[in-house]
Amino acid sequence: MFPSETFYEKQLPEHERDIVQLVGDFVDAKVRPVARDTEHADRYPADLIEEMKRMGIYGMRIPEPYGQGQVSTICFALVTAQLSRGWMSLGGAMGGHSVVASLLDEFGTDQQKERFLPRMSRGELRATMALTETQGGSDLQAIRTTARRNADGYMVNGTKMWISNAQRSRLIALLVKTDPRCEPRHQGMSVLLVEPGAGLTVGPPLSKLGYKGVETCELVFKDHQAPEDAVLGGKEGRGFAQMMRGLELGRIQVAGRAIGVGTAAFQAALEYAKDRTSFGKAIWRHQAVGHQLSDMATDLTAARLLLLEAAHQFDTDKRSDLTAGMAKLAASEACMRIALQAMRIHGGSGYSTEYDVERYFRDAPLMIVGEGTNEIQREVIVNQLVRRGDLG
Repeated sequence: MFPSETFYEKQLPEHERDIVQLVGDFVDAKVRPVARDTEHADRYPADLIEEMKRMGIYGMRIPEPYGQGQVSTICFALVTAQLSRGWMSLGGAMGGHSVVASLLDEFGTDQQKERFLPRMSRGELRATMALTETQGGSDLQAIRTTARRNADGYMVNGTKMWISNAQRSRLIALLVKTDPRCEPRHQGMSVLLVEPGAGLTVGPPLSKLGYKGVETCELVFKDHQAPEDAVLGGKEGRGFAQMMRGLELGRIQVAGRAIGVGTAAFQAALEYAKDRTSFGKAIWRHQAVGHQLSDMATDLTAARLLLLEAAHQFDTDKRSDLTAGMAKLAASEACMRIALQAMRIHGGSGYSTEYDVERYFRDAPLMIVGEGTNEIQREVIVNQLVRRGDLG
């Protein structure tokens, strides 16, 4: 994607470098040629998803003996960026699934791991997260979905909104309140591993500005019965902390998507500026355009380095929430700026559906509002800074 490798990429073992290259080749050979038409038709990319399964992309966060072996978070982030460089929806198609796999690996009981992870590693079982509710948004402690104990386990009632891959996922990591009266509120929350069945209705796909081809739906739970062993890790009251850890990886993944889209938009603008002439010279030679390209490349490189640092911290430190939040914030805002600048460099052509830059412009806002809005992200960052007193 870039003319030179960073320190982080140079440290990757050879097999992980090969994985990133393999995915990049797949994107160039099979994704980019069909992405525009498939996206405009809002058609599910079944053939591409099957190829991603065969390549092992759905098992990247799953260690042996349940899968072929877990790759580093840096490799995972770079694969996400490669997929999103071709079409951001493919990065989204494996994102939530990978976070659920990571949650199971870190917090699941042995029985939960043995039941779900082998099939997840092959993509036979697809998984998604279900956190967001209409009235709560980024305030996860305000959720209203409940899971009340009964003789058979837990009775689940409530509604979740904006759930990606909802129609095709057969496992849902569902954030609920198992003790709605608990104070502080987060101590009364749990994650249930829910499978489709009676009392769970998946709504039709919601119409979206971008992120097309992969469905996003409402989930309605009405007296849905979940078994006794559905609680992630086997103990109630740990769900908020578990999801916060999952969101560290989720924000790294969203940042990877933003880097992928930003890279595609920058590359499109650079090539157009080299080919398009105005007043007798290539438009990149006009200072107004050349300086935009300089800013785009600088934004993208800085955000990419922050992403890789966050991925490194996720694997080496107990917490990466501050840096993961910064990476998500920086990458998504850079992506939005770059996508707009790419359209401006293309002029009227950028507004045409015959060029991919209009798709990049429509996909970019998702990363700003997804996995916690950037407004919330800034609050999280400043609270961390005040608590710590520095960046250490």
